[in-house]
Amino acid sequence: MTGFMIKQSGCGRSGFNRVLEVTTSAMCCLLLAVPVAHGADVGLAGLFSGKALLTINGGQPRIVPVGVRTDEGVKVVSIEGETATIEVDGKKRVLRVGQNVASQSSGNGPASVVLTADAAGHFLTTGNVNGTTIRFIVDTGASMISLGASDARRIGIDTNKGQQGIANTANGQTVVTRVKLDSVRVGEIVMNNVDALVHQQDMPFALLGMSFLNRMEMQRSGDTMTLKKRY
Repeated sequence: MTGFMIKQSGCGRSGFNRVLEVTTSAMCCLLLAVPVAHGADVGLAGLFSGKALLTINGGQPRIVPVGVRTDEGVKVVSIEGETATIEVDGKKRVLRVGQNVASQSSGNGPASVVLTADAAGHFLTTGNVNGTTIRFIVDTGASMISLGASDARRIGIDTNKGQQGIANTANGQTVVTRVKLDSVRVGEIVMNNVDALVHQQDMPFALLGMSFLNRMEMQRSGDTMTLKKRY
């Protein structure tokens, strides 16, 4: 199998090592993505007796009892076994733990999402890869989406079908596997057949790199960044 080498600087000016040094306490304080249009991006983080642990619009997980509708219009209809039926914008979806669903834009324009920077200036969001919820950090210095080893296993990516190579990061060279992701979702934006790199070590966040971002219009204003799908 032919290998490859790619420069993967990571986190733009901050460097890849900044990502690896993010602390657990910082991870609990993220200001995450909020879709521009009406609706909600809902993830199922866990299940309890008569209650579901939901992430809504990238916020912190919260417990929502069956039959209760949140301020965002999300209702837990029922829980059965390892799944929960969630109603969003009048539409019901059955989710397993780790999955999420984003409502579609009510307008006719291109899908878009607004991200808010955290105290360190990083743009973070809860996204979805191949139907599995994942934490992203926006990284214009990364050539591709990058996933840590444990995230790749959780998503169900078979690295044996990928192409092994070397990536140059701020921490030196590292062995990676290039793969194709069936789908990547951030808010309302969905991309299919997206190139990604799987690292052999774990990472605190997945890098939302240019294999996704180069298909966006990116506009920054102060501590907010708007991504709008171009094609």
